Amino acid sequence: MANTKEMRGLAKDTAIYGLSSIIGKFLNWLLVPLYTYVLKQQADYGIVTNLYAWTALLLVILTYGMETGFFRFANRDDKSASQVYTTILTCIGFTSTLFAVLCCIFSQSIANLLGYAEHREFISLLAIVVSMDAFASIPFAYLRYKQRPIRFAALKLLFVVLNIILNLFFLVLCPKIQDWSIISAWYNPDYGVGYVFVANIIATAIQTLCLLPAIIAEKFSFSFSLLKEILHYSLPLLVLGVAGIMNQTLDRILFPFLYAGDDAQTQLGIYGACFKVAMVMMMFTQAFRYAYEPFVFSKHKDKQSVEAYADAMKYYIIFSYLILLGMIFYLDILKFIVAESYWSGLRIVPVVLWTYIFQGVYFNLSFWYKLTDRTQWGAWFSLIGVAITFTLQIIFVPKIGYMASAASSTVCYFVIMLLSYFVGRRYLVIPYDLKSIGGYTVLTLLLLGIYYAVRQLVPQHSMSISMAVGTVLLIIYLAVLIKKDFPLSGLPIVGKWFKNKTQNQQ
Repeated sequence: MANTKEMRGLAKDTAIYGLSSIIGKFLNWLLVPLYTYVLKQQADYGIVTNLYAWTALLLVILTYGMETGFFRFANRDDKSASQVYTTILTCIGFTSTLFAVLCCIFSQSIANLLGYAEHREFISLLAIVVSMDAFASIPFAYLRYKQRPIRFAALKLLFVVLNIILNLFFLVLCPKIQDWSIISAWYNPDYGVGYVFVANIIATAIQTLCLLPAIIAEKFSFSFSLLKEILHYSLPLLVLGVAGIMNQTLDRILFPFLYAGDDAQTQLGIYGACFKVAMVMMMFTQAFRYAYEPFVFSKHKDKQSVEAYADAMKYYIIFSYLILLGMIFYLDILKFIVAESYWSGLRIVPVVLWTYIFQGVYFNLSFWYKLTDRTQWGAWFSLIGVAITFTLQIIFVPKIGYMASAASSTVCYFVIMLLSYFVGRRYLVIPYDLKSIGGYTVLTLLLLGIYYAVRQLVPQHSMSISMAVGTVLLIIYLAVLIKKDFPLSGLPIVGKWFKNKTQNQQ
């Protein structure tokens, strides 16, 4: 009974954490059309794309594995959870503050290095933001440790909602009311993209203030000896974390340095906006991850668990292909997510979709080294991925631009996906249904081939014909899916009707 109760609690908490994360990402995703339609130039969105890629990397560096270290040591019987929390919080607070201060002092030098010489304040604003985010990661971990999922989710969503409201205020409302004395006293209509970062720092500051009850929840107790133990455990995780985030952001970090043309920020803006169009696949992968991870660790002692893992992989791939086909076939509608001036970059969307699929498969495969305590393999795979991404971008970005950025990520995850599969078979054999997965892969590639062939034959702007063909092809995929692996009779509520209909036909 206790195990059942624990599993129910786990499922509930997972749903709250997962839904809040997915809703937050979706709401942030809605800022993409705002930026592309409102910002005056694609180069402005290129600045956003580049600097936020840097902040993602810096956030991993500034937390240096201490979030995982907190969970590890707070749950040890020989340690005081309160002392672990306050020790880590003090350490992260000190390093984050030091980082922010140094970035503000040397903001002009950093801005010159990154190509933002005229906007040194961007560096200072984002340094403060990433420092507050790094510090806030520990109170958020504390809320998870104390099993406060609703408060955790509410504060995460608070930031997203505030950020959206402030972006709408600065970028949409203020230009319309800039003649009002209360607005004209401080608003600069030419500052443009700078207000994106202003909105971020205000929303982050408010979220940090709301975390104050969690920050002061435990009595202060700092221990150098304890900190040394935690750092010994956590710092090796930094390598894995940095390698992992670099696989996701290196393309947008390196692009301005590698692109041969004079319009690097413009090209990066187009790439960044069109990359975001494909984020529907990432949100599906994230949703699957939140549902799958607790399931795996709760089942790993079950003799039938390997079959369950195999089924989970199969259905992840099946529905990923469904999303892939749907997004490609209806890209003529989805393209309106971004302004027309960005449409030249839509050719990267199918490439990015494949990247997210390979990334999701790699994540599902990664449980073999987590369950067998061979996590060093995860570090090796990530480092190999970084080497592949870096090499391909160095060679090809100067020649073919952002298509090389997109393709390098795809190749990276495809290679480490295969490496994880073949190495993993030595330690944990999982009977993946390769025949079925292969069948759906061939079907998907065949349908895509037919679709692209038809598009070559019809007039360039015959959107209705392309969508009609795409709809027919999508129906074919769904028919195969329903026939082979997802009978409608298995659906809740409406499944009874299909079951009865099938029985009547028999």
